[in-house]
Amino acid sequence: MKDKKWDLVALASIPLIMTLGNSMLIPILPQISKELDISTFQVSMLITVFGLVAIILIPIAGFLSDRYGRKVVILPSLILAGLGGAICVAAAFFMDGITAYWVILAGRFLQGIGAAGAFPIVLPFVGDLFNDEKEISKSLGIIETSNTFGKVLSPILGAYLGTLLWYAPFIAIPILCFISFLMVLFLVSKPEKDEDAEKPNIREFMSEIKRVLHKKGRWLYAIFAIGGICMFLIFGVLFYLSETLETKYQLHGTTKGFVLAIPLTLLCLSSYGGGKIIGQNKRLMKWLGFAGMVLLTAAMIVAGFGKGIFFLLSFLSLVGIGIGVALPCMDALITEGIEKDNRGTITSLYSSMRFIGVAVGPPVVSLLMPRGHWVLFGSLAAVGVVGGLLTLFAVTPSEDKTGKKSGRHKDKSGRNIRHIRRQRAR
Repeated sequence: MKDKKWDLVALASIPLIMTLGNSMLIPILPQISKELDISTFQVSMLITVFGLVAIILIPIAGFLSDRYGRKVVILPSLILAGLGGAICVAAAFFMDGITAYWVILAGRFLQGIGAAGAFPIVLPFVGDLFNDEKEISKSLGIIETSNTFGKVLSPILGAYLGTLLWYAPFIAIPILCFISFLMVLFLVSKPEKDEDAEKPNIREFMSEIKRVLHKKGRWLYAIFAIGGICMFLIFGVLFYLSETLETKYQLHGTTKGFVLAIPLTLLCLSSYGGGKIIGQNKRLMKWLGFAGMVLLTAAMIVAGFGKGIFFLLSFLSLVGIGIGVALPCMDALITEGIEKDNRGTITSLYSSMRFIGVAVGPPVVSLLMPRGHWVLFGSLAAVGVVGGLLTLFAVTPSEDKTGKKSGRHKDKSGRNIRHIRRQRAR
């Protein structure tokens, strides 16, 4: 892993920057609404359009990365994300009112396209770089930690930049994307490929994906759902906590950002620790992931019995720890359980489910909040129970006798048997 540390640093910059590019806007949305004289719904679309376009395009980016290579997809995507941010800056500087809003929305749309082709491709790229499963697990833990650190930093940094200039977070996006572009371009090496391997056409590709989902669908669908549930819960909790801190406790700006960062910091630390612990033990991944789901569910139930800020913050921090433990386990299971040829597309479907969780969490919580404190946390706990049951009964990782993942066997020349059969058929 030491000889790939700079590759990993460069790849880890992508989830950090993509997370900052979206979440930095959350604390300044009211400020944007005031500056552009737009409604709350209109300003919320700046977050929604980013997620929606990413959900749609992520599977396409996964297919392209499987067919043409990871870097070939990531580098142009970083350029698009940076260009989207630059369009937002230009609109804020040269325009005003509803005109500026529509151009900024277009910039955010372009950012979402860039995000779809950058962050989701990182997971399969890490799986391609390393052959040892223990190194893959540790590396995925670092990637998940980088993603989570972006969530920790974003409310603080976004609130601070907003005090300097209301569109300052938009200015940061193209700068950060350019830095990440240079790091990936010069520091990330291409994984070794089988030169004789034939790239499938779209029909063969879809047939192969159907085969994978038919053979491994039970645990794959479960992990898809668990990833979506985790992101649904954490963003729902953050939305609730943000609203409560501002309306009930009158905390604003950077102070609120630091309080919001507490559960996210614990999520970040537990994510890093979980990635180091699981190694190549798939059984441990399953049970540690289950423990994380149990912890977050129990914390949700207990949080339903109290409304004090310290009480809530304590147990919502436990929710963050539970999610931080569970996510690296799901990342590792899905990355290591899929052959490299299909890894990009399968992990991109997983990333799409996570984006759905991000998009759905806040509006669902906003609908539950008026119905009462216990109804809110009871409902969130019920979602956690579903995730725990899926982990317990549907996630069934298989190992061979050596404890390594099973995959397609290769002959001495390095060609996989599927390719050889295709050649013989000709």
